[in-house]
Amino acid sequence: MSQEWEYQIRLDLSDEGADLVRNDSSNEAIRPLFELLAKHDAALHNQFDAFAGYVAEAEREGVENYPLYKWTKATIENPEKKAKYWRSFSLYVDGREVYPKAAADALEADLSPLVGGLVTKLAKYDSNPANNPQPPAHLR
Repeated sequence: MSQEWEYQIRLDLSDEGADLVRNDSSNEAIRPLFELLAKHDAALHNQFDAFAGYVAEAEREGVENYPLYKWTKATIENPEKKAKYWRSFSLYVDGREVYPKAAADALEADLSPLVGGLVTKLAKYDSNPANNPQPPAHLR
């Protein structure tokens, strides 16, 4: 039987778009984005915030139980990476971090016309570990 991978859509926003999402989500400039997300029961989750939350939890609970701790901490402490992930968002659908391909394809298709303005990048990732980055040996 073949493996059915699940998927996640991620998008990067312009500096202005990320600022609006974080501080003024009712602003007309980002209304089309939020309307599309509502259509798919999707929500934005900021990558930097997720990384910082992971680090804080690891430090509270004991870093030895968090295999990505060193890598994630190094990422959020790097100013260039912080700026990158501050603008990067994962989309959750129906409250799920990963979801069936059909849901990801539909979301990706509807979001594609927004690329080039507030949305600067749109990508679809699968849950296959072979397709996902692994931490460098010195950060494991």
